[in-house]
Amino acid sequence: MKEKIIERGAEAVLIEKNGSLIKRRVKKGYRNPELDKKIREGRTRREARILEKAGKIISVPSVLSSDEKKAEIEMKFIDGKRLSDWLDKLPGSLAICTQIGEEIGKLHDAGIIHGDLTTSNMILKENKVWFIDFGLGFHSERNEDKAVDLHLMKQALESRHFEKFTQYFNAVLRGYKKTNKKSAEVLEQLKKVESRGRYKDRH
Repeated sequence: MKEKIIERGAEAVLIEKNGSLIKRRVKKGYRNPELDKKIREGRTRREARILEKAGKIISVPSVLSSDEKKAEIEMKFIDGKRLSDWLDKLPGSLAICTQIGEEIGKLHDAGIIHGDLTTSNMILKENKVWFIDFGLGFHSERNEDKAVDLHLMKQALESRHFEKFTQYFNAVLRGYKKTNKKSAEVLEQLKKVESRGRYKDRH
């Protein structure tokens, strides 16, 4: 099967080929070529490692191969419903949000920060939520980083699913509390993160 480009992002091109998905980081002409190569190689290496670690904890695309020199990761293609398009139409949307929270809780418990928690980066397949695109992911045990991750999730729900975003986010938090051992500390930090945001809005 020929390569078929299914998405072009700011950082990478997503290509479907023989039932697998290739994420190819694109060269940036405005960067020094040597620096650009280093950045793309480093991000490819980091994302592949995070995917492999996350895959032992939650549902993520399994890495089939990783080539730093080409700045490519080949992974299993997850053929399901992208939640950014489907969450509001599904009858069990609150249960799905609870499941999202449970999975985020497990990731944070393992010291993995996704970095781009939006329903665009979640796919529903056979009633299971799969997390995709760990391109901005990193390792951290800091409550601040976990709180910011949750805050990004809240903002994403508010912008994409405005009518029900409060119910959705409350369901996410319910799930998070079930699986994250330090959820009380993280949610306390989340209040501080949000109050900083409100302070900025006023000034």
